[in-house]
Amino acid sequence: MTFLTEKQLERYNFGFLGENVKISDKASIYNAEKIHLDDNCRLDDFCILSAGKGGIHIGKYVHIASYSSLIGSETIYFSDFSGVSSRVSVYSSSDDFSGEFMPHPTIPEEYRKVYSAKVFFDKHTIVAAGCIVLPGAKLNIGVAIGAMSLVLGKEYKKFTVFVGIPAKPIKKRSKELLNFEEKLIEKYINGR
Repeated sequence: MTFLTEKQLERYNFGFLGENVKISDKASIYNAEKIHLDDNCRLDDFCILSAGKGGIHIGKYVHIASYSSLIGSETIYFSDFSGVSSRVSVYSSSDDFSGEFMPHPTIPEEYRKVYSAKVFFDKHTIVAAGCIVLPGAKLNIGVAIGAMSLVLGKEYKKFTVFVGIPAKPIKKRSKELLNFEEKLIEKYINGR
């Protein structure tokens, strides 16, 4: 994988660009001025980031794997140490499919009804391959979502593993990763 150089990254005019940000030269970025990328985050091949008015915030040590997309007019927020595996789609906006309105961005606004809501990934959340995350989803600290799951626009209980369509809780998740976070911060952030 080839990453953009520092000069190439600067040309995007991101809202914020931290240190050691890695973005594949095959990623697609739209409305970069509304995208905040913190230290040590990485966007892989064929990712799409399309920020709306709410913007996209990517925290420290966040990984967005290949073929994933972050799209919508409301805020999409990834806290430190969170991330998504390949082919995850995160939407902060969705058309009304009831038939009472017309969907698609090519249709004039007067004939459409779009629902938008913030999507929030707390620290240490992970979403496995092939998942869809809908507007309004709030993944609390330590949430893990199993592959091919549908994450609805609701709140998900901390340190719990969810799987299915729609995603349902199946077991608790270990909090041991908090000890690793503490060691990482001490060694790589405070130890500078």
